[in-house]
Amino acid sequence: MDIHTEKIIILDFGSQYTQLIARRVREAKVFCEIHPFDKGLDGLLPPFGVPAPRGAGRGGGEGFNPKGIILSGGPSSVYDKGAPTLPKKIFDMGIPILGICYGMQLTAKLLGGKVERSREREYGAAILEIDDEAGIFYGLDSGKIKFGEREGFLGAGLIDVWMSHGDKVVGLPPGFKATAKSENALNCAMADVSRKIYGVQFHPEVAHTPQGGKIINNFLFNICGCAPSWTMDAFIETAVADIRAKVGNGKVVCGISGGVDSAVAAVLVHKAIGDNLTCIFVDNGVLRKGEADKVYSTLTKSFKMNIRHVNASGRFLKKLKGVTDPERKRKTIGAEFVHVFESEARKIKGVSFLAQGTLYPDVIESVSHKGPSAMIKSHHNVGGLLKKMRMKLVEPLRELFKDEVRALGRALLMPDDIIDRQPFPGPGLAIRIIGEVTAGRCEILREADAIVLEEIKAAGLYNKIWQSFAVLLPIKTVGVMGDARTYENVIAVRAVNSTDGMTADWVRLPYEALARISTRIINEVRGVNRVVYDISSKPPSTIEWE
Repeated sequence: MDIHTEKIIILDFGSQYTQLIARRVREAKVFCEIHPFDKGLDGLLPPFGVPAPRGAGRGGGEGFNPKGIILSGGPSSVYDKGAPTLPKKIFDMGIPILGICYGMQLTAKLLGGKVERSREREYGAAILEIDDEAGIFYGLDSGKIKFGEREGFLGAGLIDVWMSHGDKVVGLPPGFKATAKSENALNCAMADVSRKIYGVQFHPEVAHTPQGGKIINNFLFNICGCAPSWTMDAFIETAVADIRAKVGNGKVVCGISGGVDSAVAAVLVHKAIGDNLTCIFVDNGVLRKGEADKVYSTLTKSFKMNIRHVNASGRFLKKLKGVTDPERKRKTIGAEFVHVFESEARKIKGVSFLAQGTLYPDVIESVSHKGPSAMIKSHHNVGGLLKKMRMKLVEPLRELFKDEVRALGRALLMPDDIIDRQPFPGPGLAIRIIGEVTAGRCEILREADAIVLEEIKAAGLYNKIWQSFAVLLPIKTVGVMGDARTYENVIAVRAVNSTDGMTADWVRLPYEALARISTRIINEVRGVNRVVYDISSKPPSTIEWE
């Protein structure tokens, strides 16, 4: 079964919301890919002027041949010097197009409309008045307004939307009609029905446009004629066939860390090639309590996988001695992991492939219109192994977002306590110990962190929180325990909610849960006499402390 017969291209003009567009399309069970607008369309679209064959396969000379194209928003003005643009001929190919924000403005400009700079950038909530309830606005629940003082029912044809733009379309191109307006703009949406070209000035992909999913679905199903064929069962079938075709009788090695991505990747590869996969689990000494035993036992007993369990905690802690700089910690752990992994992999005869749990956001980041984001901190990976060991890369999850990886894990019948785990950083507890990492400090944090997770789960909050954990601070404070003066460590508790890790807000944990966490840590963890709660959001803070 080819799961890529129904597919959408998203051309990225640098919007911070581009990945959200892809997520909304995937949620509708339609496959899509993000491509930078300026990397050329060869292989993605048929030759200009030639209509795309419906249902054409992917790859080879046929190209991607999408059923529709979505043009993302972006920070530029169409009048900026060197502003992102497209060949005008793309609109004559017979492929349905939806332009969002900058995508709409660019469409209007290229096709003969008029775009003007707004006096002030419009950013935030707005009410959209729909003039044409067909097309992309078909079947919406109009009149349900939620923002501010406007809450309530204000009449037919009104919906909440989220605006973020500096230009606006003041003159429509020939063949287009306005389909919606707002208080600040007469042309908030436009359509050329005969050519199936649509534009919206607002962002339907964000949560602040409550009915945005329906608008995108109307484009996918009613305009493009897509079918919802992007399912995890179909993905497994295709991925297993792809892995077998690529690997053949070759042997694959996969590093597993205890995280969701590497575990799911390993189970998927194992389903495809069985005992020709060997996993290497490296205990680096900075794992959570019981982490190594849990992952090892689950994958060996439930899935009968070949796993080499390497206890290298002494090596890692020796390398970390005296290291206090966060970036040095990360690089030290990453480099030592490569050394340990390489040494173990060389003991396996005939290995020619390395499997990794690379996800689609990582792929997008490497080819984004603006280039990789500014590095806040380096990430733990084994990329240095490929060149040294002359191995080919197997990345079975490279088309998936994080939520899709969890769905894949469920389809593979993996246990909930593996696939629903909160994110855990590659450098582990090392970047949650502020200052030097020692065996003793690891043990203090490991015990405190276990209590945090136990109480979060007991409160029924674990699956409602993006991340919750403990941090060991590099200070000591005075306390009183058993009528005696103490001078011991401080633990900070961190709990945040996020959708993708790019932004996050601190969780308003119930006081009762905080009280239990604090009482248990102080009573049960030797060496701690004070617990504090981190109420910082990202930005300006990061989720992890280092």
